[in-house]
Amino acid sequence: MKIVIHGLGRVGATLAYTVLLKGLASELTLIGRNADHAKGHALDLRHATAFTPRPTQVTSGNLDAAQGADLIALCASAPSPPDMRDRNFLADANAKLFAKILPRLTAAAPDAVLVVVSNPVDALTRLTQDLSGLPTGRVLGTGTLVDSLRFRELLSEEIDIHTDDLRAYILGEHGESQLTAFSCAEAGGEPIEHTPERDRLFEIAKHAGFEVFALKGYTNFAIASAAAHICEAIAFDTKRVMPVSTDVEGFHGARDVCLSLPAVVGRAGVTRVLHPTLNESEITAWKRSADSVRQVVERMRRAAAPPG
Repeated sequence: MKIVIHGLGRVGATLAYTVLLKGLASELTLIGRNADHAKGHALDLRHATAFTPRPTQVTSGNLDAAQGADLIALCASAPSPPDMRDRNFLADANAKLFAKILPRLTAAAPDAVLVVVSNPVDALTRLTQDLSGLPTGRVLGTGTLVDSLRFRELLSEEIDIHTDDLRAYILGEHGESQLTAFSCAEAGGEPIEHTPERDRLFEIAKHAGFEVFALKGYTNFAIASAAAHICEAIAFDTKRVMPVSTDVEGFHGARDVCLSLPAVVGRAGVTRVLHPTLNESEITAWKRSADSVRQVVERMRRAAAPPG
């Protein structure tokens, strides 16, 4: 399994380290805008391979070094301003960046699965599908996986059940319009009741990333762990179900947009999108989320279009 990580800011570098520690790749290639920086990360990680569970060849290079990749994690991004409170702030700059890098990456690795980590992740996943021309299942984004796990961690403390045994999903946009699906939340077959306290926990989870960002200036551990969880499902073909940003196939009228739904993830990327039963208020929130992301998709398509 050859894994390529493009973009070696704090998230990309943390993801590279996590991939190495988990032993997910036989070959790990790092690509960044600064060649010396990428080479330094590769050397540092190579020195750490003596402590990892399996041998990994760690290299760095330019976009052509993605040749033969099985999986490409897209972490490249325009810089985030220190006061950023909206992931869509990065939309235009990241649309132009992806329009520049994707043709060479997909030419070098036409059989790869692409995992979008950069923000705004849902609109950027849809744009990546456009720009790559790959089957939709082979392009997915981290979506609300990190939000769902933050929410489960809070729920776990409240109801005293391990997070692994909770089936509670945050769906839709990885952003302000995301929604909880309490109508299908359960643990051990028992419904998880929708209460005002759990609405409060959802709000905490929804804004947790910006709380971390405000305190330390960036986020990296949780989102890199979420991306590594996706990479693990692809590398080992585990067929795990997780909420990721993907083509939602017209679910409740949402078309031409990527949003998070529970999906089966394996070697081929998203092999099946699951359709949970939502109540009326959740369906309304879902449609609102789809409309919100679709507007950003159109904006990013304009930004990515060639001049003239």
